[in-house]
Amino acid sequence: MKQTILDKINIFLLKKGFIIKNLTRTCFDILARRSDQILLIKVLEDANSISREYTDEMNSVASYINASPLIIAEKAQNKLEDNIVYSRFNIYTLNFSTLLNCVNNKFPFIRRSHAGLTASVVGKKLKEKREELGYSLNSLSRKIGVTSRMIMKYENENSEVTVNRAKKLYDLFGHQVFNQIDIFSQQHSLHNKFESPVSKKYIELGFDATETKKTPFDIIAKKDNELILTEVSDHVNPQMQSLSKLLDADNLVIFNKKKPKNLPSMTKKEFMDFEKANELVKFLKEY
Repeated sequence: MKQTILDKINIFLLKKGFIIKNLTRTCFDILARRSDQILLIKVLEDANSISREYTDEMNSVASYINASPLIIAEKAQNKLEDNIVYSRFNIYTLNFSTLLNCVNNKFPFIRRSHAGLTASVVGKKLKEKREELGYSLNSLSRKIGVTSRMIMKYENENSEVTVNRAKKLYDLFGHQVFNQIDIFSQQHSLHNKFESPVSKKYIELGFDATETKKTPFDIIAKKDNELILTEVSDHVNPQMQSLSKLLDADNLVIFNKKKPKNLPSMTKKEFMDFEKANELVKFLKEY
């Protein structure tokens, strides 16, 4: 089932002009890029099967590469419905059909929250549409099944309404009175996570840096527009070169014994001897 969903996503995104990189044994399965838009996608049969460790790492990596992290699944115990946005550990979760619509700029406005299925009303738009179509507060309240005071609240605030009330508003005024859920607009702030000497050195040099366990690299570091994917290993992950190329990132291998061929690499001691960030960047650019 997972491979079928992966294949469908890959074919669809390729047709939409994305460059695709598929990965294995990582916290994400697909890295897709179209111009400045980057998608970080985890594909699951059941969204509930993903752990907090994986989603935290997805969010962390996404913040460094300015990507939109997404979970695409068939179910989360129960079937995921079309054009409804769910969430798993702060990552938008949806089915393939909803992803297809979002890439085509047809964003949903219904989400699953702790309160059930809800939609966010754009108060100003609701008032404009009500007056344009000649509904009084009382007449609209009777159609929706709430008090006129509640309609006034909807118009004065961006209120969350139940899916049943949202359907009645939709039937009268269309989707314009709701806030669309742009699944690509999530913002994540950079968080530093450093325990090893290498990641601590990145921090000392003025980079933001975080260590990873579920990606092809061990550390991702960023300073201004400079992005560095770092492996601390004598065995180079074969996915690294194409991954860094897709992200316009530099790739650095810090080895212990055997120096990798045809890659920017150095010993841990050489790395620790850098005193300024621009010295490291110059080394990578000149390689």
